[in-house]
Amino acid sequence: MNVNQIHAPARRPDKTCSLGGLVADAARALSTVSATPRLDAELLLAHAAGVGRTTVIAFPERETSNDVAARFRALLARRLDAEPLAYITAVKDFHAISVRVTPDVLIPRPETECLVDEALAMLDAQPDRSVLDLGTGSGAIALAIKRARPSAVVTAVDASASALAVARANARSLDLDIRCLESDWFGNLDSERFDLIVCNPPYVPSGDPVLDSELRHEPRQALDGGSDGLDAIRIVLNEALAHLAPNGALLIEHGHDQQADVKALARKRGYRTLAARRDLSGLPRLVVLHVHERSP
Repeated sequence: MNVNQIHAPARRPDKTCSLGGLVADAARALSTVSATPRLDAELLLAHAAGVGRTTVIAFPERETSNDVAARFRALLARRLDAEPLAYITAVKDFHAISVRVTPDVLIPRPETECLVDEALAMLDAQPDRSVLDLGTGSGAIALAIKRARPSAVVTAVDASASALAVARANARSLDLDIRCLESDWFGNLDSERFDLIVCNPPYVPSGDPVLDSELRHEPRQALDGGSDGLDAIRIVLNEALAHLAPNGALLIEHGHDQQADVKALARKRGYRTLAARRDLSGLPRLVVLHVHERSP
């Protein structure tokens, strides 16, 4: 979808207050900005009405109040401006948990679930190992790992105090005990070492037009990876060497076309690639690294 399509005019819903009528008209309008217009419409209406999506689907003839219809139309206007659904509803499902999201944090993506899956597999043999989530944002990765492996000792760091506040709130809401620490990458971790370091860093090249179109509502610092998209990955590869425990592993998510470059950078720093994984769409998305020999 290009910028012109995002801003293309779309017809607003008519004044019917039946659930089905509101959804049908909104879905037609949303077809200009969303690949899933009916789903978006149902979720927005459920959010506005304070009911589950199943109610919206099961009772299309049900009348709703003018107040609910007005709230729905206000939410719809935001979605028609290509604001992500997760920011409008303030919630995102991720790997069997639901986390609160705000414009201070990146919205967790389904492709990042492979990072959690790989971490959990590595924790199977020793579930009480220490885990560091770099650039935690909403805390989704750290909290998904902690929920599935309760005995893991999980630390979540982020350079943004606002993002870290969201992560802490999610930890409280899910009743999961993780340590949240404000830190620019490893800056405030002193000499701590971890058995497993996981990271979904910024990796979109600065010149990619998606940063100013589809992704414009999300925090740029969580997306922009520099001219080639690898600036943050270079930092993580360099600094993780001092923070990996013996036999520790580093898991890094990357862009679908960056795997060869990431593996080459890792090799130069003395890492050995244990695995290279694909996401749910079959695209290269993750490398698992082990320190084979430390560079001087």
